[in-house]
Amino acid sequence: MSRATRASIAQSIVATGRGDDGTTGLLFGGRVPKDDPRTEAYGTTDEAVAAMGLARAEIGELRRAGSLPAELDALDDLLLRLQRGLFVVGAELAANPEAWERLQDGTTRVDEAMLTDLETELAAYEARIQMPREFVVPGASRLSAALELTRTILRRAERRAVGLQREGHVAGTWLVPYLNRQADLVWVLARAAEQAEERSTTLARSTPRPR
Repeated sequence: MSRATRASIAQSIVATGRGDDGTTGLLFGGRVPKDDPRTEAYGTTDEAVAAMGLARAEIGELRRAGSLPAELDALDDLLLRLQRGLFVVGAELAANPEAWERLQDGTTRVDEAMLTDLETELAAYEARIQMPREFVVPGASRLSAALELTRTILRRAERRAVGLQREGHVAGTWLVPYLNRQADLVWVLARAAEQAEERSTTLARSTPRPR
């Protein structure tokens, strides 16, 4: 690396260089390797936030084109709430265990109210859709596909969190159920998007299962 490049990094706000040794900082102090299971878990929630951003961007495109179904008008606000909820998940996962007593419900630790909110939204959207009887192949629309991508990342985040919880590395009791329920909700939102956009749901079987 040239001296000029090193100088530009030294002046950067983003590139601090502190992670060049392969470690990253925890919330409330301390450092862990970047491949630590905690880092993998909250990094996966970050992926889910980004994937959900694709869905919100598609909603924005549909709205600007005047083709957003009225049934989906409030969906971007809901997705933004889900993204912000995942930042709470990330904070809890990234917190130094020695400072867990400093975590605050709903801000840096998932609480029961956050889970209840998801369950309320889940019930409301389930009541609006026709539930498929089989596995669904994503891709009926860009919006539903972005939501399905988000769902798979949320499931991976959930798996990572389950492993951490088993080892006693999750501060609260609501984080894993929250990830589980958010993935359920996003799956339902994908079906709501398909049906509102009047797109045919593609089933995993090439021929329908006998009733």
